[in-house]
Amino acid sequence: MTAPGDHIPVLMEAVLRTLDPRPGDTVLDCTAGLGGHAAAMAERIGPTGTLVLLDVDKGNLQRAEARVLALPSPPKVLAVHSPFSAAARLAQEQALVVDVLLADLGFSSNQISDGARGFSFQRDGPLDMRLDPTAPVTAAELVNTLPERELAQIIFDYGEDPAARRIAGAIVRARTVTPFSTTAQLAAAVHSVAGRGGRQGGRSPIDTATKTFQALRIAVNDELGHLDALLSSIRRAAEISGTTWLRNEPGRGARIGIIAFHSLEDRPVKNVFGTLVSTGRAEAVERGAVQADEAELTRNSRARSAKLRVIRLGHRD
Repeated sequence: MTAPGDHIPVLMEAVLRTLDPRPGDTVLDCTAGLGGHAAAMAERIGPTGTLVLLDVDKGNLQRAEARVLALPSPPKVLAVHSPFSAAARLAQEQALVVDVLLADLGFSSNQISDGARGFSFQRDGPLDMRLDPTAPVTAAELVNTLPERELAQIIFDYGEDPAARRIAGAIVRARTVTPFSTTAQLAAAVHSVAGRGGRQGGRSPIDTATKTFQALRIAVNDELGHLDALLSSIRRAAEISGTTWLRNEPGRGARIGIIAFHSLEDRPVKNVFGTLVSTGRAEAVERGAVQADEAELTRNSRARSAKLRVIRLGHRD
């Protein structure tokens, strides 16, 4: 099993097999994180290749860039502090034609383990949750200012929690006494109306605050909005006969992979990829989603919820 704070990129073998980065390719890693996937793909494309790294966490972006440049024969590297929703625009500005695109929608172990980032109720810290520490809105601002109905909608839509109304009510009651500033305060408000959760089958207990924290993190970072924008830009490129910012040629089109960690992410990816395949704009590299096998789960329990979907573009008139 992984030790706390360790970071092992999920589905690494599947990513390399299905995306098949080759010498000289241009690779776009939409979510560079700590550079695990990026470094492995960089070794494949070599010094004649180009690797574009995007991330909204500037600290992680710098770590990923340094990791790749430390390789014996690194590719050309372009690191950009940006959300992946801007991938198409950035590629076009740099006159790049992308052969491989990867977006790992999870977040890095150092973001979770750093209590100051406020992602986890396991470590008390400021109620922040921003993937980009320079972004203007924190989770504290949302829970302290949003009307009860809007809070309930966020928790229900993004956390898929049937107790959303009760949780939102508890938050609003608590903030009238003391405004929220820490993760422990928020977890306590959830626990006050939903308990702490119990063991499900043979799995570890799932804390009832998990869904609320997920919902607020998604809202703070507009995660689904950025995903929709990326998928829309991929769909538009696939529908054009001829190469745009994504290589779109029969037999050698861009390989596109997205790793999702919950149904709110996986569902739109499945739908868009499925439409492109059914309309002849792309082909599925794997049937359905690729998931971790038991060997990987033993090494990295974080991979349990990861689903990788991969298509290859290739417009057919």
